[in-house]
Amino acid sequence: MKSFSFSLIAVCAIITFSGCGKAGSKGSSLPNDGQLHGVAPASKWSLPKPPGMVYIPPGTFHMGPSDEDVNYAYTARNKSVSISGFWMDATEITNNEYRQFTNWVRDSIAAKLMGFVKQGADGNEYLDWKKAKTIKWGDKATLEKIDAMIHTPDNRINGLKEIDASKIVYHSETFDYKEAAKLENASQSRSKFIVKKDIKVYPDSLCWIRDFAYSYNEPMAKRYFNHPAFGNYPVVGVSWKQATAFCEWRTHYLNSYLESKKKSPESDFRLPTEAQWEYAARGGRSQAPYPWGGYYLRNRKGCLLANFKPGRGNYPEDGGFYTVRADAYWPNDFGLYNMAGNVAEWTSSLYYEGGYNFQHDMNPDIRWNAKDTDPPRMKRKVLRGGSWKDVGYFLQTGTRNYEYQDTSKSYIGFRCVIDLPAQKKGGRRK
Repeated sequence: MKSFSFSLIAVCAIITFSGCGKAGSKGSSLPNDGQLHGVAPASKWSLPKPPGMVYIPPGTFHMGPSDEDVNYAYTARNKSVSISGFWMDATEITNNEYRQFTNWVRDSIAAKLMGFVKQGADGNEYLDWKKAKTIKWGDKATLEKIDAMIHTPDNRINGLKEIDASKIVYHSETFDYKEAAKLENASQSRSKFIVKKDIKVYPDSLCWIRDFAYSYNEPMAKRYFNHPAFGNYPVVGVSWKQATAFCEWRTHYLNSYLESKKKSPESDFRLPTEAQWEYAARGGRSQAPYPWGGYYLRNRKGCLLANFKPGRGNYPEDGGFYTVRADAYWPNDFGLYNMAGNVAEWTSSLYYEGGYNFQHDMNPDIRWNAKDTDPPRMKRKVLRGGSWKDVGYFLQTGTRNYEYQDTSKSYIGFRCVIDLPAQKKGGRRK
């Protein structure tokens, strides 16, 4: 059975070059006086506050452990760094939010198979999303047309024709700015730095069983991503590659809308760097070990302040046996929820033990676009925040951990950031 992927031909940014017009002619705001006035790249530039995101102001903080390095690993030396401002999701990406992504990819593949394609004014083909929204998934004629997306007869249970999740594939195309910026690559063709990948988008629900040997977790594997009761819980079973694909789709989804309204496209959604994540988690409390500022995991009343593994394993004591809602517990001073516990979170940074020693003190970061042929050591990505199955040490804002980029776990999720200016009151940006 062939695998199908769909290229984002409908949402990629298009740069058009218009002919030279006369200064002061109709449609131009430049005065005809022969002087330099400048030309804006777009006539409109406005974007409201990104829904569900909060602004993290620029600042300086001490990155690294706020307490003794109990492991004596010395993989996180304390150092002063400065971070520019950015927007960050107030909560981890939820099942409902991630499902918007999987449904979009599913619908786009089905629409292409059904021939819902129209010719654009620029000569390119685009999906007809009005027709795509009319797809009747239970209709016999529809199932015949999208047979390439359906489980083969030998893989069906009770003969049911169901969507094969392994065939819901997102086609990713990104530009490697790091490589392109190297002086030795200055004369290289642009095509040398375009990275193309096909990524399966559905979460790996079997991780609930795989992660815990000799443990009964089948109900979570069957229901966690599909049942509406878990809609506002953080998505898990998503690899680093899938998380970055979600960020790429979210960028195209926004920019295609802005361009349809004749507005300028915006910055990319992406995973936070390790330094950005720690700065945001601290909430302006530079030397505090936890996002809430204190040295303890309980408040004065003895209530636990995050979802983790208390004591010797009293999982339900904090209010959740597994994960809890993405907006559970009190947010930190930046308005971010669950920056400690619930699920550990992917960052964009490569995990390297001695990375703190040579990273810049301005927006520090270390990245590596690992290929499938690279050794496993180069595929380690930094995890932060700890999870529902971790002890309190991993909840500290300065604790580092890692996982391999093609691995999915029942205790790892993510949230996005975007580089936009702050806003004034009333919704207008500075």
